Amino acid sequence: MPYTVPVLEDITQTALAARLQHLLDNKTKPLGSLGQIERLAKAIGLALGTEAPALKDPQLVVFAGDHGLAARGVSAYPSDVTWQMVENFLAGGAAVSVLARQHGIGLTVVDCGVRHDFVERPGLLIRKVAPGTADALEQPAMSDAQCHVALSSGAALVRELPGNALLLGEMGIGNTSAASLIMSRLTGMDIVDCTGAGTGLDAPAVQRKIGILRQVLERHPDARDPLAVLSTFGGFEIATMAGAVLEAAAQRRVIVVDGFIASSAVLVASKLQPAVLQRCVFAHQSGERGHALMLAHLKAEPLLDLGLRLGEGSGAALAWPLLQSACAILREMASFESAGVSRQEAAEPAVR
Repeated sequence: MPYTVPVLEDITQTALAARLQHLLDNKTKPLGSLGQIERLAKAIGLALGTEAPALKDPQLVVFAGDHGLAARGVSAYPSDVTWQMVENFLAGGAAVSVLARQHGIGLTVVDCGVRHDFVERPGLLIRKVAPGTADALEQPAMSDAQCHVALSSGAALVRELPGNALLLGEMGIGNTSAASLIMSRLTGMDIVDCTGAGTGLDAPAVQRKIGILRQVLERHPDARDPLAVLSTFGGFEIATMAGAVLEAAAQRRVIVVDGFIASSAVLVASKLQPAVLQRCVFAHQSGERGHALMLAHLKAEPLLDLGLRLGEGSGAALAWPLLQSACAILREMASFESAGVSRQEAAEPAVR
């Protein structure tokens, strides 16, 4: 069956939004002095639908898939690294594994389309649409039917997860190319501005990558609407992630967005349902060339800027304590009235 995009309500212009702002403005501090943490607290309260938000049983999902375009040399690493890193996640040795353990975040790896047969075990969900996408320079990366299967799979797996927060991660050699193609076509930006070094290409290799991606775009001039763009240029992990984002938004979970590839999945989801962005927290601005421009297009305010470009969900895990702090501020910080603290005096009118 074709995937159906959920209907989301606008949560920004509600009585709850006004109450949350009032609560924050009346905490024992100068107005707005906690800066972005105040905006974060309000966003989380709105997403969860409460004046006293508490983040429970957070789940970080690493969506993994291979890309046919990787055979064109758009990555510094071979495709086998995708399945090898999945094994590393499951063994607990990857950066995101370490960070998830540190912060008590549940970690699940999803095989959305890796070119490898995994042994089933705890922590791994096998939702393989196909063993990797097609080469987008020759044909669409996936069929419309495969795209709908991936979107539906992402929605279904979120329904199986506990908690009220979804942290996005990904793994897939070649997926910065897919994200760059999606970004270029959905934003109208030139592919040069959307393309970076990915896993560590040198300058000449980046130029070759840009040339290949420009050919891919020219090969598919009619792929314009969000689902067509996703199926033509995307990866199974990006499509599955987009379905998960839409479902998490419908369930009023907080969605913590990692870097460039995760943001490309959110970009697709937001073109299908703009209110998705009201449920998203953008963890960081990555070092990948196009990410700052993509965030600006989404009008997103990233929490961190640490020059990260690892992926995996590592930036989302690093930002997680800030979300916990924002919730604690909203729930536990005293108001002027409750603490018996005098407010700032109103400024005297200017003498004329």
